[in-house]
Amino acid sequence: MQNTYICNITELQLSRFVVFVMTLEKEPLHLILLNAGHAVHEGDWNWKNISSPYFRIYLVEEGQAEMVIANQHFTLTPGHLYLIPPFTLHSDANTSHFSLIYLHIYEEPVKHPSLFEQLLFPVEVKALSLDGLLMKRLLAINPHKELPIYDPKSYDNSITLLKTLAETTHVSLPVHTETSGIIWQLFARFLESAHPYEMSQDSRIQVALRFIREHINQKMTINQLASLCYLSDDHFIRLFRKEMNQTPIDYINQKKIEKAQFMLVVDKLPVKDIACALSFENVSYFNRLFMKVVGQTPGNYRKSPY
Repeated sequence: MQNTYICNITELQLSRFVVFVMTLEKEPLHLILLNAGHAVHEGDWNWKNISSPYFRIYLVEEGQAEMVIANQHFTLTPGHLYLIPPFTLHSDANTSHFSLIYLHIYEEPVKHPSLFEQLLFPVEVKALSLDGLLMKRLLAINPHKELPIYDPKSYDNSITLLKTLAETTHVSLPVHTETSGIIWQLFARFLESAHPYEMSQDSRIQVALRFIREHINQKMTINQLASLCYLSDDHFIRLFRKEMNQTPIDYINQKKIEKAQFMLVVDKLPVKDIACALSFENVSYFNRLFMKVVGQTPGNYRKSPY
């Protein structure tokens, strides 16, 4: 199953995509290679409910495996590249011979929103003949990036992530430059089929969504958002619920908790400071909301594999 997106891109979407590209030129995104290796499995690639703070790129070489991501089922087949965005719940299953080259890539936070907040990417694309050579070159210049154990519980935690990020500072400039170039070449395969991520078709709600995304650390009010859309508070709430299937407050809280998940993994700040940084005035309320959305407390989430 090949997942592609067919859509009619409006002038508004096209203009935002152009702005996005211009943003990349002025303030390039920093993609950091965490892990890279060649893995051969014999029916032992079976993991459930994986969700990591970085994204994955796979190149399947031989055999076959199954993957469920965002409620979609994929059969991983040779000659294809696969992309799994950060913090995306997925499960893997394999019953026979299966080999792949895997990359774990961390998108370093910068001023503008995450790449994955701005564009909707395909999960699967057909690989070019060059891609295999690029992957092998990447492994050759990064010989100590392979995973010692394939079980996500052994490496998907904040301690391991921080340790790996610290190790990247010791990479030489030539290796860092070539590695970045190869990652972008591989990532470009998915960019070709990506399109602007617009959850709402209403331009007024799109304005509100963008404001929420860009000011997620701040406290926001319904009146503030409604004014941006030139709507009354009641009209804004009704329109937002119609477009997003949830209230503006529920959506804002959801996005704040997603940001909190990221901060719990990559920052050493106490939970109360993270709550404060996201403009929660009551840490007890933050803890209850986090528990409701994620299913565990912030403290347990930080200590547990993701």
